[in-house]
Amino acid sequence: MRHQVFGKKLGRDTNARKSLASNLASSLLVEGRVTTTLAKAKFVKIFAEKLIADSRSASLNRRRSLASRLSHQAFLKLITEIGPGFENRAGGYTRIVKLGPRGGDAAPMAKIEILEWDKTKAIQLTKNPKPTKAKKAATTENTGKRTKIKAVSSAVTRKVNEKPKTK
Repeated sequence: MRHQVFGKKLGRDTNARKSLASNLASSLLVEGRVTTTLAKAKFVKIFAEKLIADSRSASLNRRRSLASRLSHQAFLKLITEIGPGFENRAGGYTRIVKLGPRGGDAAPMAKIEILEWDKTKAIQLTKNPKPTKAKKAATTENTGKRTKIKAVSSAVTRKVNEKPKTK
């Protein structure tokens, strides 16, 4: 009996399921909609809804968690556009539209898409340039080369030229 068993296996092992979920969710976030089988659409809907809910309050820990599960492009779009756009919405960020059966094997097809979000709340990510101090390179007067590099390279050549000690 299937009491209290959550989730679908989709005929895959654990790693393949995780890859499928993250890849479908990344495509969904980047493109806005994905056409797939109905079972995969239902599977990825749960995963994508959790990702969007986590991105609404993007603390450092949640951002790192999202970055580990998504592609870089999908992560940036989720953090900058989609998450802030759904800030006032409690849930239901995606919808599944059933399509006809697939031509080759008559598998039930569906289109999963992200609902419209408030695009005026998009965040601009900018790197804050840190003020850097100009470093002086330690140079010798005669050659104009850095002494540190010269010292390292001479130590390396000395080590290479030495014969190994044997007893």
